[in-house]
Amino acid sequence: MNTQEELNYERIARAIDYIKTNFKSQPNLDEVAEKVNLSPFHFQRLFTEWAGTSPKKFLQYVSVNYAKKLLQTEQANLFDVAFETGLSGTSRLHDLFVNIEGMTPAEYKNGGIELTINYQFSTTHFGSLLTASTAKGVCYMAFYEDETIALQLLKAKFPSAKYLEKSDDLQQNAMSIFRSDWSELKEVKLHLKGTDFQLKVWEALLKIPMGKLSTYGKLANEIGNPSASRAVGTAIGSNPIAFLIPCHRVIQSGGTFGGYMWGNTRKTAIIGWEQAFINENL
Repeated sequence: MNTQEELNYERIARAIDYIKTNFKSQPNLDEVAEKVNLSPFHFQRLFTEWAGTSPKKFLQYVSVNYAKKLLQTEQANLFDVAFETGLSGTSRLHDLFVNIEGMTPAEYKNGGIELTINYQFSTTHFGSLLTASTAKGVCYMAFYEDETIALQLLKAKFPSAKYLEKSDDLQQNAMSIFRSDWSELKEVKLHLKGTDFQLKVWEALLKIPMGKLSTYGKLANEIGNPSASRAVGTAIGSNPIAFLIPCHRVIQSGGTFGGYMWGNTRKTAIIGWEQAFINENL
């Protein structure tokens, strides 16, 4: 991102943090705008551009009380209805347009010695993103603050691979998820390095509908191992594909959002953006 984009993101991140911390007092537009040194008009426009909804709606979407209610109810809610009626775009995602292929045992063990990995740096609603792919599919997507460190973290996962800074169709298909129009989504292929258990957890994450949340315990039940909540949490923390494999949709059983590999503020922003996306397409 350029300097202005970085400044904009930092301002919205601070606004999200403020809303999250002060949701019980229901801060108004003027109050939050003042905290990030912007006029209410400019702040409203900038927040909507980055978060996909207004500050007022965002406050409603990400409140902890709402998260608790979402988890506790077993009745159909607004988001269930959206998927059951087959709304354009979101139904494609719900039907698992992401296809995971695990790496072979040799690829898993040898650090990718025979792999060529293309990678590119890009900008999304939620900050800078590094995307990498093999010939079979996307193998890595991660938000980052420092480009050099981001590349080092990628290479640490596949220390023996050959790397090319190059965009390809596999990456572009994956990046299409960040567009506002999902009517032309194509299948995204992932080529992942993980244990059988990790792959099972990551596949379970893909079954959490957009706009809904789950818990570590619920995921453990869904993969048939109800006593493995801690192991599920570890597998989620090892997820190499930001956003597409939606580990951001997993929160703690008490309703708090909990941690996120790429930052709690970003997690909050993504959850709010997804719920806004669903609500605006009803």
